[in-house]
Amino acid sequence: MKKIISILSFLVLFAFLGFSQTYQKTNSGVKALINSVDLEIQFYAPNIVRILKSPEGDLYSKESLSVVKMPEKTSFTIKQKGDDLFVKGNDIEVALNLKKGTVSFRNGKGQLLLTEKESGATFTDFNDAGVKTYSVAQSYVLEKDETIYGLGILQNGKMSQRNQEVEMIQNNTWDFVTFFQSVKGYGLFWDNYSPTTFTDNTEKTSFASEVGDCIDYYFMYGGNADGVIACMRDLTGQAPMFPLWTFGYWQSKERYKSQDETVGVVKKYRELGVPIDGIIQDWQYWGGNYLWNAMEFLNTEFPDGQKFVDDVHRLNAHMIISIWSSFGPQTKQYREMNPKGMLLDMGTWPQSGLTSWPPNREYPSGVKPYDPYNPEARDIYWKYLNKGLFSLGIDGWWMDSTEPDHLDFRPSDMDNQTYLGSFRKVRNAYPLMTVGGVYDHQREVTSDKRVFILTRSAFAGQQRYGANTWSGDVVASWEALQAQITGGLNFSLCGIPYYNSDIGGFFLWNFRRKLDDPEYRELYARWLQFGAFCPMMRSHGADAPREIYQFGKKGDKVYDAIEKYINLRYSLLPYIYSTSWDVTANQSSMMRALVMDFAADKNALDVNDEFMLGKSILVCPVIEPMYSKDMKEDFSTVKSMEIYLPEGTSWIDFWTGKKLEGGQTISREAPIDIMPLYVKAGSILPIGPKVQYAEEKKWDNLEIRIYEGADGGFTLYEDENDNYNYEKGAYSTITFQWNNAKKTLTIDDRKGDFPGMLKDRKFSIVFVSEDGGIGDDPVKKIDQVIDYKGKKVIVKL
Repeated sequence: MKKIISILSFLVLFAFLGFSQTYQKTNSGVKALINSVDLEIQFYAPNIVRILKSPEGDLYSKESLSVVKMPEKTSFTIKQKGDDLFVKGNDIEVALNLKKGTVSFRNGKGQLLLTEKESGATFTDFNDAGVKTYSVAQSYVLEKDETIYGLGILQNGKMSQRNQEVEMIQNNTWDFVTFFQSVKGYGLFWDNYSPTTFTDNTEKTSFASEVGDCIDYYFMYGGNADGVIACMRDLTGQAPMFPLWTFGYWQSKERYKSQDETVGVVKKYRELGVPIDGIIQDWQYWGGNYLWNAMEFLNTEFPDGQKFVDDVHRLNAHMIISIWSSFGPQTKQYREMNPKGMLLDMGTWPQSGLTSWPPNREYPSGVKPYDPYNPEARDIYWKYLNKGLFSLGIDGWWMDSTEPDHLDFRPSDMDNQTYLGSFRKVRNAYPLMTVGGVYDHQREVTSDKRVFILTRSAFAGQQRYGANTWSGDVVASWEALQAQITGGLNFSLCGIPYYNSDIGGFFLWNFRRKLDDPEYRELYARWLQFGAFCPMMRSHGADAPREIYQFGKKGDKVYDAIEKYINLRYSLLPYIYSTSWDVTANQSSMMRALVMDFAADKNALDVNDEFMLGKSILVCPVIEPMYSKDMKEDFSTVKSMEIYLPEGTSWIDFWTGKKLEGGQTISREAPIDIMPLYVKAGSILPIGPKVQYAEEKKWDNLEIRIYEGADGGFTLYEDENDNYNYEKGAYSTITFQWNNAKKTLTIDDRKGDFPGMLKDRKFSIVFVSEDGGIGDDPVKKIDQVIDYKGKKVIVKL
């Protein structure tokens, strides 16, 4: 009886139209009952709409783990025309067919963006560990040539994610986000955390999830890729800033086995005069596997944790340390969580209690992942992390296995009960919850140190938790290098801007002679060049060490190429740090697929080996061997590669200053120390001083490079580098504007203030030309030196 009353309470009958479908207006949209399916359209913003569907009488509005936005008051109109109901806001019009129950979306100009497939919503009864629920699916119809992007970090080498089927269950090297965006300027977030299959073929594009109380998805329209990302961040959270030092060079390996070895690596870099900002301590500093992830220095090779941290800091470097999502049976965390039912009974890494290789399964480790969905479990996790490591001054966290590792799979593993239901129900959101627990707790403790988390897995919304996701333990190969490009770009197009990979690849299984293999040395140099233009530049791997001095000495080709790009990274820090502010303040992205800036160029939409760093620099990684073959190295002949220059602008070769028109494929020489880079005409690049670490020198005499050919601008951002005072307005910006017709550079009034801000400084202006001496040429032509005191200055070429 209650069920009948609840339905009738919101029904408006349209008998005069000859059908019994009904709808009711709500504060945010409409509700309807069509063909025994309850359906709700909710405007969350003028450009974001939520669609909910469930079998009749079971309309269920869950509390999202990803979505943090509450629906804002949005004006809309409702109009019926025949069988179609049009719910129109300022930016999106939703059309609901009252007979078929299908939904379609148009923009404010009436252009069709996306439509659901007829009979595309399905609910199949499912028994989820004794709980009656459904498997749910929704299909859509896309245009034949429509390119789409996203889905997370996929190791498939594809830029556009059409024509494939993807099983989406978090694992070591594939990080899934149930989101895609289209070249047409819309995005779709499927808000479900259970194992999900994405399918795109000639018949349909669909998400199908193993468990769901309802179909729940968000449609957003941004007009372009940046706009869609802004919608996704509005919906799931904004990205906070990282400290300046995180954008320097990072060295790691699996693994440094003593604190002396780890500190010794930093000392060696300092002796060589090669810049470094970060060192990473990998696993087993806690001792044996029964003490897995104890979050204490219990290994006798790490006798004094405080001295360890202090020694790194005295070398003007920072350290992050490995922490996991699981605990060994002898740890304090395990002993506190286990009686409270906060551990998951499933196989994970390590599989043996012994540290020998291969794992001796006769001595099982007993290690179990914890339940991060449980707020008390997250409290316990932080309690020991804070006491054991953060109190020593550790600078950040390497959160490994946050997917988590799921080994020796049993179907019953998915029946594990978490705080929020079965593990199956919330499986893919595991990284979001465990990373979020650390971020939230550290923010509660202090605002003096920005949270920095390096993590192996991610889900929608994780950008709000101060995390940079790496692509997992990939096996080194040229194909893998190319896949890291598309993996990072598609991940960024999900609205999560911070990505990196293990420079050189984690495993060296394809290179029998390891570092003695000429082809691997070439691959490493090329991967490092790519890494210099990623949001984090981090060398790491197993099977062989990766420090620069493992690749020879100064004067050796590969060594020199490595050193050159580490130094180049540091020279670009003012540009990179300002770009990171653009990410936080303006919902921008650091790694930008070509579709983001050149959506009108059809030849750019599916390019899988180029990208923009910020909005000025076109990066063209070398993804095939040129100088190694049959275990021999040969640099005697310079080889070339083909590069596509997107149309709609001119491009200036970063290394030579040569100007080229866009919309063409060119051949460019690529010696081992040159990764082709092109700067968009009209760009302004701030170039920093030569340093050994990010904060060694003040930016009191930056070189400002002007790339003529179009109007352009750049905003230089500065703050205290490592606290959250910027959230209270403690930062400054200086905007540079280039007028190409008048050949004038305007340096605007400085805006803002912060403690330690430079009041007086110099800017060395360089107008880049082919004969001007730029790039790595030591002879630069400084056109003018400007004394800048915070007031507007106009410079004439």
